[in-house]
Amino acid sequence: MQTTRAIVLHEGLRLPDDLANMAEKPLPRLIAHLDMDAFFASVELLRFPQLQGLSLVVGGRSKSIAHQMDRLLAEYGSHERIAADRMPRLRQYQGRGVITTASYAARAFAIGSGMGLMKAAERCPEAILLAADFERYRDYSRRFKAIISSHGLAMEDRGIDEVYIDLTHCGDIDAAQDLARHLQSSIFDATGLSCSIGLAPNKLLAKIASDMQKPNGLSLLTAASIQEKLWPLPVSRLHGVGPRTAAKLQALGLHQIAHLAACKASDLQAHFGLAHGRWLIDASRGIDERPLVLASEPISMSRETTLERDMHPKQDRLELGAVFTRLCQQLAADLQKKERLCRAVSVKIRNDQFKTSTRDLSFAQATDDPALLRHWASQCLKRFNFDRRIRLLGVKAARLIPKHPKPASPAATLSALHDEDRRLENRALNLPEQFQPFEPTQHPLWPELEPIPRPPDTWE
Repeated sequence: MQTTRAIVLHEGLRLPDDLANMAEKPLPRLIAHLDMDAFFASVELLRFPQLQGLSLVVGGRSKSIAHQMDRLLAEYGSHERIAADRMPRLRQYQGRGVITTASYAARAFAIGSGMGLMKAAERCPEAILLAADFERYRDYSRRFKAIISSHGLAMEDRGIDEVYIDLTHCGDIDAAQDLARHLQSSIFDATGLSCSIGLAPNKLLAKIASDMQKPNGLSLLTAASIQEKLWPLPVSRLHGVGPRTAAKLQALGLHQIAHLAACKASDLQAHFGLAHGRWLIDASRGIDERPLVLASEPISMSRETTLERDMHPKQDRLELGAVFTRLCQQLAADLQKKERLCRAVSVKIRNDQFKTSTRDLSFAQATDDPALLRHWASQCLKRFNFDRRIRLLGVKAARLIPKHPKPASPAATLSALHDEDRRLENRALNLPEQFQPFEPTQHPLWPELEPIPRPPDTWE
C-alpha cells in the first residue's frame, strides 16, 4: 500500500525573479473578472423585495413548495405583497435537491451552493426556500452582458453570472478601476443587481480577486501583491483545485498557496503528473498565459437529474427507463435549439455511495434526433456494472458540429476530412477497450429500453 509523504518545502520562499521584475514594470495585460453577487438569490429579491436581509435559499424541485407559492400568489395577487412569514421554509423540504445559491444572510449560517437542502435545513431551518426560475435568470444575464457589450469591450462569456473583460486598453490601473466602477454602477442602474470585479494581469488572478471583497467589491491583485494577498489563501482558492486535489495537497502538508509556491516542480509532478504538477506551481505563483476566448462554440451539452430516491437498476427499471428517455429528449431539444448535431454521447451514473462513473461512444452519423440519441446512449449502459442503487443519471452529447455549416472551399473540406480520418484512426489505435467501436446490442438488464432499430439507409 502506497503511503503519502509530506513534501519538503524550500526555505526562504520569495517571489521568482521573472515575477519580481514584472511587478516593477507596467502590466502587459489587465484583465477584469466580473461576477454577479449571489446572482439567482439577488434576482429573486427583485421580485420579493420584502425578503431583503432575510436568509433565502434557491434550489430544489419540491412540488409541495411550488404549490404553496402558487396558492400564496393567487391569494395576495403579486409577488411583492406575499407576507414573508407565509412563505416556504427550508425545514419543510423533503428530498435530495441541492442549493443553487443562497443570499448573503443565509451564507452566515455556513450554507452555500452545492450543499444538500436537507443538510442546510439543519443549519438554518427558517431560511426561506424558493424554486429556481432559470428563464428569469437567463433574462437578467443577457441584460448585464448587453451593458458590457455596449461599451465596446472585449468580453469572454464564462457562464450565466460571470465574464472576463480585457481592460488592457485603459493603459493604467487607475483608468481601469474607474471603468470598472462605471460598469458596476451601470449594471446596477439597469438591473438593480450588484456585481464584484477583480482586476489582475491574467484570468486566474482576476477570478480570485473578484471574490475578495464581495458583495459589490472592486479588488486589485497584481504580481507585486501575490505574496501579501495570494499566498496566505488556502490551496482550495485556486480556481481549478477541486475537493479531491485539495485533500491530496493537504495530505502532503500543503495547506496554503504559499506552500505550493515553495515546492519543487519535480516533487509535485511525482504526485500529480507532469502537466498538472507544473500547472499547480505556475498557478501558485500567479502565472497564467491563457488568452480571452471572445467567441466559442459549445463542445458539449448535457442533461442530468438527481433522482428523488435511490433507484434499484432492476426493480425500478421502468421508472429509470422513463427518466432516461426524458433526459435524451431534453438533450435533443437543446441540440435543436442551438442548431447543433452530435457525433458522440456519454452516460453518467452516480450510485448511492456517491461513486460516479461515465461511459461514452462515438458514431459516424451526426444527429439531433431524440430516438437516435436514446439508442446510442443506451449502448453506453451495457458497459456499467449495476451493483448499487442509482442516485443520479445523466446524458451528454459531445463532438458537436453546426447543423447548417457555412460553405467551405473544396480544399478545406478535403483537408478537414483527411484530418478527421486520421484522428479517428489514432483514436482507434490508442483508446482503451471500453471506448472502441462495437456492434449495438441490447443491455441485459434494461433490454426494453432500446430495441435495436434497423439502421437508416444513409448509414454506412
